[in-house]
Amino acid sequence: MPDFGLLSVIIWLPALAGALIALFAGNAAGARWAALAVSLLQWIPGVMLWRAFAPGAGYQFVERNAWIERFNVEYYLGVDGIALALILLTLLLTPAAVVAGWRAINRRAGLYYGALLVQQGLMLGVFCALDSLLFYVFWEFMLAPMFLIIGVWGGERRIYATVKFFLFTFLGSVFMLVALVYLYLQSGSYAIPDLHAQPLSLTEQQWLFFAFLAAFAVKVPMWPVHTWLPDAHVEAPTGGSVILAAILLKMGGFGLLRFGLPVTPDAAAQFAPLIVGLSLVAIVYIAVVALAQRDLKKLIAYSSVAHMGFATLGMFIPLSRASAEGAALLTLGMGGGMVQMISHGFISAALFMCVGVLYDRAHTRRISDFGGVANTMPVFAVLLALFALANAGLPGTSGFVGEFLVILASFRAEPLVALGAGTILVLGAAYSLYMIKRVLFGEVANEKVAALADLDVREAIALGGLALLVVALGLYPGPLVELMEPSLDALARQVMAGKAGAL
Repeated sequence: MPDFGLLSVIIWLPALAGALIALFAGNAAGARWAALAVSLLQWIPGVMLWRAFAPGAGYQFVERNAWIERFNVEYYLGVDGIALALILLTLLLTPAAVVAGWRAINRRAGLYYGALLVQQGLMLGVFCALDSLLFYVFWEFMLAPMFLIIGVWGGERRIYATVKFFLFTFLGSVFMLVALVYLYLQSGSYAIPDLHAQPLSLTEQQWLFFAFLAAFAVKVPMWPVHTWLPDAHVEAPTGGSVILAAILLKMGGFGLLRFGLPVTPDAAAQFAPLIVGLSLVAIVYIAVVALAQRDLKKLIAYSSVAHMGFATLGMFIPLSRASAEGAALLTLGMGGGMVQMISHGFISAALFMCVGVLYDRAHTRRISDFGGVANTMPVFAVLLALFALANAGLPGTSGFVGEFLVILASFRAEPLVALGAGTILVLGAAYSLYMIKRVLFGEVANEKVAALADLDVREAIALGGLALLVVALGLYPGPLVELMEPSLDALARQVMAGKAGAL
């Protein structure tokens, strides 16, 4: 008898509801409210999943059914603490993405909101999949809704941006497919736990590591394969930018933890200095580029690349040098990287929503077109300042926790790297404060700014909720760390054992 449970509900409820909304929603208002209702309804199985999850018990809520029996492909689902944290992030932020398009999306609204919900289901499928080919199917199919969202409802250069987005992500994924087929031929299985246990020579690991890196580095995105991201963000509607920055960018980090580290641990250790170097380049170079931006959305898009550089730095810096702390240090680094990804999800979603609020009213994103916004939109100004300071790593906000853990892990592994990464944080503060000063403070710049209306109830609830999450995670990160730590510790021990076995 087929085994379907809570994970299938979480994946297929929004996907099927989205398809129905796309096909049958009669008007924009109905599509909006239906999408918001479905995205909030998803919180019920999400809370059930969270409450029933037992940290440290391996993969849970497992569903395993034959799919393509000839090739031993299965509909195989399950979650650990790492996946569950990203699932909860997705469930929390999808309603925000729906709200972000409330004013702006009036043309073919049913298709837009349907695509958002289908996107949510496919992203959740990536986090739940324990069969690598099923993972690949979800991974590739989730490109389609975002392709539509940018290509149909984006800005003037939307076709260029969406084709660039598709080509970068699709071409990288081809290498992942080759790696998965090779592993299947070696092990006879596509099951991810079986791939983790598959013995591989160092040469095999080296090739496979770069195949996985080609797929996941694009999604992070790491320098120098980041160039698709600013174009995609600038042209995407606000809801698309929220999903893209807050959730889709986390797929690359998740893929590295699912495949890159556990399947090829020796190669990951060997090439860790390369990843650390690329991460530092991203943090420095992209932060400088962000300072030069004159478009609010592009500034925030570049800051995303810099902040995700901290996530990859945390994952790989413990492997770059032998350390007596071993698995404990790797757990700390990966934990810092994960907290940074979750925090960035909240902060980037909020910042893109703030840009959307301004654009819906003023129809411009140029920083020079604003000034003195705090005089006409005081509630909005308080929230934007909070999110910008959190983006700069202000203590007491979620932005500080992840960066602190990554720098702590870096200091224990490579003190000079930690010193450099900590110093570079000044650049993050610089572009965040630059944005606040030019947009919020001073005299009212022009009549357009003078006519701006403050947040309505819908916007205030959405941004206020994100502000609570940013502050709550900053003041009390314990529940998130406790949720992920057993899974991260098990992964760290597996990676270090592989490293010891071959080096």
